Amino acid sequence: MGAATAESTQAVVNDLPWMNTALTPEERSSLLLKALNLDQKIQQLSGARPEILPDLPECYGGRHVTGIAELGIPTLRITNGPVGVGQNDCVDPALFGDPNAPSGTPYVHPSSAKATALPSGTTVAASFDPEVAATFGGVIADEMNNLALHVFEAPGLNMARLPVLGRNFEYFGEDPFLTGTMGVAEIQAVQDKGLIAMAKHYAANEQETNRKTIQTTVDERTLHEMYLLPFEMAVKDGDVASVMCAYNYVNEVSSCENEYLLTDVLREQWGFEGYVQSDFFATKSTADTLRNGLDNMMPVPQQWEPDLLKTALESGDIEISHIDTALDRRYVQMFKYGIFDRPLVQTPIDYAAGGESAREIGVQGGVLLQNNGALPIKSTVQDVVVIGKASQAYAQQAVAGGAIPGKPAGSDGRGSSVVVPAYEVAPVEGIKNVLSNLGNTSANVQLVLVDDANETATVDGKEIPFAEVLEQAKGADAVVMMAGTISTEGADRATFTDSSGKTLVDVGNNLDWYADNLAAVATVNGPNQAKNSNTVAMIKAVLDAAPEMEDKTTLVLKDNAGVELDPALVGEQGPAILEAWFPGQEDGHIVADLLLGAENPSGKSPVTYPYAGKGFLDHATTRQFPGDILNNQQTVEYTEKLNVGYRWYDANASGECEQAPDGSNPCVAFPFGHGLSYTDFEISKINVTPKVSDGTKPIKVQFFVENTGDVAGAEVPQVYISMPESAGEPPKRLVGFDKVQLNPGEKKKVEITIDPSATNHPLSVWDAEADKWTTPAGEFDIRIGNSSGSTSLSDTVTVKVPAGHTR
Repeated sequence: MGAATAESTQAVVNDLPWMNTALTPEERSSLLLKALNLDQKIQQLSGARPEILPDLPECYGGRHVTGIAELGIPTLRITNGPVGVGQNDCVDPALFGDPNAPSGTPYVHPSSAKATALPSGTTVAASFDPEVAATFGGVIADEMNNLALHVFEAPGLNMARLPVLGRNFEYFGEDPFLTGTMGVAEIQAVQDKGLIAMAKHYAANEQETNRKTIQTTVDERTLHEMYLLPFEMAVKDGDVASVMCAYNYVNEVSSCENEYLLTDVLREQWGFEGYVQSDFFATKSTADTLRNGLDNMMPVPQQWEPDLLKTALESGDIEISHIDTALDRRYVQMFKYGIFDRPLVQTPIDYAAGGESAREIGVQGGVLLQNNGALPIKSTVQDVVVIGKASQAYAQQAVAGGAIPGKPAGSDGRGSSVVVPAYEVAPVEGIKNVLSNLGNTSANVQLVLVDDANETATVDGKEIPFAEVLEQAKGADAVVMMAGTISTEGADRATFTDSSGKTLVDVGNNLDWYADNLAAVATVNGPNQAKNSNTVAMIKAVLDAAPEMEDKTTLVLKDNAGVELDPALVGEQGPAILEAWFPGQEDGHIVADLLLGAENPSGKSPVTYPYAGKGFLDHATTRQFPGDILNNQQTVEYTEKLNVGYRWYDANASGECEQAPDGSNPCVAFPFGHGLSYTDFEISKINVTPKVSDGTKPIKVQFFVENTGDVAGAEVPQVYISMPESAGEPPKRLVGFDKVQLNPGEKKKVEITIDPSATNHPLSVWDAEADKWTTPAGEFDIRIGNSSGSTSLSDTVTVKVPAGHTR
């Protein structure tokens, strides 16, 4: 098309009545719908089959709804990527029709545009700072705009119910209030830049094992208080523009046609005005999906093929109003965020700016779990040994979800975590760079990779006995071991008898378990066997190599979520332990900044670390995971109800975890909310007002936080509530937190407000019979501490609920 023709066509489009930007989004959408014929409406309901994009011929894509140029409807382009812009609807057009193209093309492929591979969602949660979540969302939004994308399939708001859930790293941990708070901040940052955020996976989608067919049974109270709460916050506080329905069935109804979830709760109770998109290939029916609240089927028409929809119209199973409503919900959001009003043009990404933000996010989310004097490593150090497993990525390369030794991020095409970065910083490279920045250019940083049997190791391409590794560690100034729990979308960290994922053999909630293909069910035998890396034995051997090795030894964890820990690693005899989660492309710099004290750790764990053999999964029934076969369907039931994460340990659900008077728990190595610093803090003088409340007015919690150490740092005081016994709740719930930056000797007065009308319902419980939130009368214990296991400061508020009062 010539320039003059293109200009005249654009002029015609600009004159279309729905292109008048002076009108409201609702008015523009109404006008557009009137102009569409039935075939156009049906085409607009679903994603397109993979094609060369008509608007962007340089892109072969499979993540979009094709536009209608003559009506001014742009191609709506969708990106996955809870850890950065991945699967961005644009791979090399030469792959179109190529019979040798890898499976998954064009949804994922290394030829996708490069973007910033950010630290994991768990890292963001560990910052306990909504500003970090906003920075995270801002980087993604900037790069989406660079790549002419419109819809961000994130944040993930599912809960770390299972420590082995394959997608835990995409989410924000085990607490619904923390999850909702971080999710809202990320949503607002994305949508502030003219893009659509999509809260997912709605709802109760907490396992990857047989995720497309699993039946999830969860009582209504637990559903609302634990699993729906972050989504409610996203809708009411974040004004999220879209929600993704999940693969699983909830209480016997598919999530993408679940009238209770999509209509009764989402729209009628919460007032959601956006649109619902299906997870890819998640839908099960034609009429029920459209009638009950689904608006956009992805990635291709499937059950919304034109013939199927027209047949449903003719039979009366659906009406044209259902189609109009679904389109209207999406068009209003597209008009609201300017998607109709900007050209589909790609521009260069500022990779340096993205990398700088990624590094800062990773530093803010790093958690110092334990320190016996080994950290920070002195900047004058001369001999550093970095030890890891040859079969694992942790010590060798930058770690993201699905990381495989020898393969760069984005090359394996595994799941939504795929991001193709412009560069990666490996661990040894990062340590060398940070040491150099600190003035030390002479240090020797040696990488040692040990085999699974702990018999031999590779150093500088040469094989040596493991005994020589121990000697090298004894003589080093500092020893850094790296281990963790890699996972990705598609499978949980568990071992089954066969690939059906039905008969559980073992769970992989430890540092030893791994499988070559993390996106597929791991089995005892067969093509994807679960393996033992003997990492814990290696760590113990290094610690036992000489007296007081713990004084110079650090274990760096790169985790999907909290992992069970051998008691030998915890306490005075153990190493310093730094949790770095999945750091992404800036891995080496993030870890080195924290190890060398260039940055002071300030993260707090959003998950609980149990002692080996003492965790939730050690006591879970097969009904709880992976599910029992009932009526020929694999059914998982959340029989633990509200006792998820730290609540399970607080409630002593196993009978083995009775809390000590100081709040410590014999089953817990490191509690939810725990994290140390290179300085010390003191929280003091709690004052809660008013002392008597009617359950509607805000409660103010005031206290002091003081930096009593020698370096600047940040503490995260956390407010928990213990409800009256009559409420039948777990012992406590998180209701507030604040990240407080303090110089040495500085003391600040902090105030955290507990608002009973807030969307996290801090004083309320869900009454399933009344179908609403209610506030119980009685004494509420307000607790303050720096973790769920250390809440020594407390005060009480007596709530006197007026007769007949509910919320």
